[in-house]
Amino acid sequence: MSGSAASAGAPGRIVLATHNPHKVEEFGAIVTATRPDLEVVGYDGPEPVEDGVTFAANALIKARAAAEHTGMPSMADDSGICVDALGGAPGAFSAYWAGHRKDAVANRDLLIDQLSDIGDPHRTAQFVSVIALVTPGGAEHVVEGVWPGRLAVAAAGEGGFGYDPVFIPDGQQAGVERTVGEWSAAEKYADSHRTRAFRALVPLLGGL
Repeated sequence: MSGSAASAGAPGRIVLATHNPHKVEEFGAIVTATRPDLEVVGYDGPEPVEDGVTFAANALIKARAAAEHTGMPSMADDSGICVDALGGAPGAFSAYWAGHRKDAVANRDLLIDQLSDIGDPHRTAQFVSVIALVTPGGAEHVVEGVWPGRLAVAAAGEGGFGYDPVFIPDGQQAGVERTVGEWSAAEKYADSHRTRAFRALVPLLGGL
C-alpha cells in the first residue's frame, strides 16, 4: 500500500503499522474475530526508528509515523516478554535481547540460559502487548494486554514466533501444559496478549 493510495482514507479501515508478517497474520485473525466490519490495511511506508525504552513509546512512534504517511487511522503494537526474575526484562528490548540481528532463536536461547539456575516456581513471566491508536487528526490512545505464565526450561513446538516456544501460559491443566509454540494458531489468537490488548482498544475505535 502506498501513501498516496491510502491518503483518501475510508470508513471501516485502519492501518496496521508493522512490517512484521507474523503480526499482520495474527492481527488479521484477531480483528476478524472481534471487529469483522473493520478492514486492516497493510503498511509499506518508512519504518521509523524505535528508540523508546517502553512498549508504549515504541508503539506510539510506529502509529504516528503510519498515520502521518497514510493519512488514515493507524494502530501499532509493541510487545515482548517480561520475566519477573529479571526485573521485567527483556521487556521493550525483547526483539534485540541477543543483539541487533533480531535473531529469535538466539534471543530465546539467551533468556533460557539466564534462568538456568532458577526453579519452576520462580520462572514467572508475562507476554505484554501495548497497542497505540493514532488518527490523522492527532488523537492518540494507548491500551495494554497482559498474558501471564512462566518460562519453560527448553523450547518446545514449532508454532508461533518469537518467544512462543518458551512461554507456558497460565490456566492450563497441570501435567499437560504446553508452550504457545505447541498451540494451534486458533488457540493462540483466542487468548494472546495482542488479543487482550485489541479487545481493550475496541471501545476506542468509535465509528471506524
